[in-house]
Amino acid sequence: MKLLILQYVECFFKKLIISFTFEITNYNYMNFQLDLLSPEKAIELYKAMLKPRLIETKMLTLLRQGKISKWFSGIGQEAIAVGVTQVLNQDEYILPMHRNLGVFTERKIPLYRLFEQWQGKANGFTKGRDRSFHFGTQEFKIVGMISHLGPQLGVADGIALAHKLREENKITAVFTGEGGTSEGDFHEALNVASVWSLPVLFCVENNGYGLSTPTEEQFKCEHIADRGQAYGMEAHIIDGNNIVEVYTKLNEIVTSMRENQRPVLIEFKTFRRRGHEEASGTKYVPDDLMAYWKSKDPIDNYEEALIKANLLTPKQKQEFSTEIIKEITEHLDIAFKAPAISSTVEDELADVYKSFSLEPSPKSEVTTHIRFVDAIRNSLQQSMQKFDNLVIMGQDVAEYGGVFKITEGFVEQFGKERVRNTPICESAIVSAAMGLSINGMKAVVEMQFADFVSSGFNPIVNYLAKVHYRWNQHADVVVRMPCGAGVGAGPFHSQTNEAWFTKTPGLKVVYPAFPEDAKALLAASIEDPNPVLFFEHKALYRSVRGDVSENYTTLPLGKANHLKEGHQISIISFGAAVHWVLESLEELDHVEADVLDLRTLAPLDEEAIIGSVKKTGKLLIVQEDTSFGGVASDISALISDQCFEYLDGPIKIVSSLPTPVPFAQALETQFLGKSRLNKSIEDLVNY
Repeated sequence: MKLLILQYVECFFKKLIISFTFEITNYNYMNFQLDLLSPEKAIELYKAMLKPRLIETKMLTLLRQGKISKWFSGIGQEAIAVGVTQVLNQDEYILPMHRNLGVFTERKIPLYRLFEQWQGKANGFTKGRDRSFHFGTQEFKIVGMISHLGPQLGVADGIALAHKLREENKITAVFTGEGGTSEGDFHEALNVASVWSLPVLFCVENNGYGLSTPTEEQFKCEHIADRGQAYGMEAHIIDGNNIVEVYTKLNEIVTSMRENQRPVLIEFKTFRRRGHEEASGTKYVPDDLMAYWKSKDPIDNYEEALIKANLLTPKQKQEFSTEIIKEITEHLDIAFKAPAISSTVEDELADVYKSFSLEPSPKSEVTTHIRFVDAIRNSLQQSMQKFDNLVIMGQDVAEYGGVFKITEGFVEQFGKERVRNTPICESAIVSAAMGLSINGMKAVVEMQFADFVSSGFNPIVNYLAKVHYRWNQHADVVVRMPCGAGVGAGPFHSQTNEAWFTKTPGLKVVYPAFPEDAKALLAASIEDPNPVLFFEHKALYRSVRGDVSENYTTLPLGKANHLKEGHQISIISFGAAVHWVLESLEELDHVEADVLDLRTLAPLDEEAIIGSVKKTGKLLIVQEDTSFGGVASDISALISDQCFEYLDGPIKIVSSLPTPVPFAQALETQFLGKSRLNKSIEDLVNY
């Protein structure tokens, strides 16, 4: 009996503690200071919250009827989305989350477009390619989330950076939930914003639960706002259910941010009263906790306060509801009558990349015999001169000039605003580059070594790569990738990891072998509004020289270079391995090989590859990467499919051993496929 009593007491106090987790000491949640608002603004805020609530009520009905596929409810949190959006100017970007319907309604997006978006129809924003609020629209200055929550925080940094570089007194607001603050992107984005004094309003909705995981299992600090101090950042706690407090406090804060540009962290104390999405349910929430937050409903309580203050009558309340329901009904009718989405294979493929025609910039007759590394430097320099909206970002790229000294002297020439040292946070910087593109700028991000891109992998493959296909937004970003073995740098500085990205639709992958190509292809990559991974082999930087045009010059991406004519065997390669091939053919001077330097791996010059193999009937693919899952495997599959009847021998691949890249010279030499190349050529020629 004593044990049962103890268990009961323990359970009672545990629930009590959970309930008080969301309380702020001596804080009155529902103290509506209506005297801070004009009567007109007080009613405007009420109607602004009522609209998303009534839309949600209808959507939940449609969800049960199977007329929409999924719903993330913001019921009980309308004050936050409405308040944040109301204090922003219409030309200031806002980056919302699942439960911020009030952002979209306050930006006056026609409801039928939202309804068609949720039904996957043509007048939505994603052509049926993405659902829910996973979309953006430049027309309404909204940048929607992706399911990997963190990157949008860094994107907000980039948008704000563009405003700051143009000396525009604008702020950017970005949302996340308490669960999202556990992601590394949150910390990276706040740190970058603080170091660069970016005018970003970081809005954290403390919902109580990250899906079913309560806040006490998400973080140990008392308040999320406490984290602001760690970043030297101003932070505030706001009652997210009190529209007057949200609006008035934020209005004061953002006005100050425009005058004194800086980031600010806001923690909104609120609660998610429905499931993470409707299928999740809320069985994990104690009944008394749910009842507590239901009693703090932002609309019911505000409505009661307005009526008591004689600012709202029951008749007006009914009129407002009737007016909104009429609008919902009319726009739903438009959406339901809209035809189902249709498309063609050609249409789908055409939208993977933003269409782009490169204006020819031919090489000049005046050339200079320079190193590969100098060609890269020269191309960057001339691109910075050509595009005054181009920003270079990376670790140590400013005064130090980067670890390979490619940008040495750029700060003196272009200024520290455009040549920016970054903290060690690849994910946030790639995301910031995306934000720069959204806000009308270009970005070149230098990975100190290509291996380190793994720390920025998510925004590259899930944001940059998909953004045009999803909502027609280009990603004008080049990621420079110093890569490759042969310099004794070991497992973490020697990978040639192009295959990580050739697999991902929406990315372009460029990998030159010669100085002239490096210069022209880098310039073309910077001009291209699509995301480009630009691989630069470190072993070529100071070992390979060539005649390079002195003027600004470009080459189209996706075109291979035919280096040698031959009829016995086709050899296809790229990067440093091209030089292996040429050295081997000098030794094997009796072999007449048809040699292609791919230069671009995505998109691939399939026409040139197929044409060569049809001519010779034999194919050897040479890559530095390990064999399984590499570019050579895809080329082999292509030829097996397109040229099977032309083949006079097996398709052969020369690649590195299936191990990490070793450090010791003897081991590295053994690892690389170069030592096996001569025999492979002769074996295939003699097959």
